[in-house]
Amino acid sequence: MALPIIVKWGGQEYSVTTLSEDDTVLDLKQFLKTLTGVLPERQKLLGLKVKGKPAENDVKLGALKLKPNTKIMMMGTREESLEDVLGPPPDNDDVVNDFDIEDEVVEVENREENLLKISRRVKEYKVEILNPPREGKKLLVLDVDYTLFDHRSCAETGVELMRPYLHEFLTSAYEDYDIVIWSATNMKWIEAKMKELGVSTNANYKITFMLDSAAMITVHTPRRGLIDVKPLGVIWGKFSEFYSKKNTIMFDDIGRNFLMNPQNGLKVSLKEARTVITSYPGSYSRYLRSMNFLLLC
Repeated sequence: MALPIIVKWGGQEYSVTTLSEDDTVLDLKQFLKTLTGVLPERQKLLGLKVKGKPAENDVKLGALKLKPNTKIMMMGTREESLEDVLGPPPDNDDVVNDFDIEDEVVEVENREENLLKISRRVKEYKVEILNPPREGKKLLVLDVDYTLFDHRSCAETGVELMRPYLHEFLTSAYEDYDIVIWSATNMKWIEAKMKELGVSTNANYKITFMLDSAAMITVHTPRRGLIDVKPLGVIWGKFSEFYSKKNTIMFDDIGRNFLMNPQNGLKVSLKEARTVITSYPGSYSRYLRSMNFLLLC
């Protein structure tokens, strides 16, 4: 059941009409990010309470007992300065700490509520195509933080933070793969980073499109509660004539980002890379040498 909400921020009112009582406060924040550009972690929603206390991110909207078209106020600011955009992402233990997703997959991958969220992203999320998909090419989806760009390095400039052999790797991959960048942050930050690294302007390969945090969904897991994941179903739904689970692979340093598509995820580590390369449909062995850029700090 749809639950229309009106959010006031920056002297304007934003109408939220696509969420339901089964969606969470975090889902609302993610949607507001697409409307306002304010990251979820920077949002403070006034008036959302449960038993007199501010509602946590995992609280379902239905539990808030909101009337249709209830007006709430949001406080928060966009990342406007270049310094904010080019700096490391907000501190978040989830960036470093990971957990084994095996026991979570059965609980999450095929749950109807998660599939509905993916369908909604397919309909609502706007993809800016930078270069048209190429007929007959496979799809390589790449994370940014700690995958292409190493914030934990002692280097001082963006170029020095870049993984070794990044451009050689992308040039080699581009022969057989369309390349997509997907980061769990905002698009402004992604565009700035890709420009700084020379990825978006390299003459030897082209980026098909880029996705930000608004393309992700939240899922509930038995052990960790509510988490964000990167469902490849969003891409497959929007570009079904080009990409599917049979020709897509995603590199990420966080294993739980693969929770909705565990067979298509390759975590950045040599041991897991070897396992996936030998078992995944198609030949990836030709890229094993250039994968050094993922493994070196």
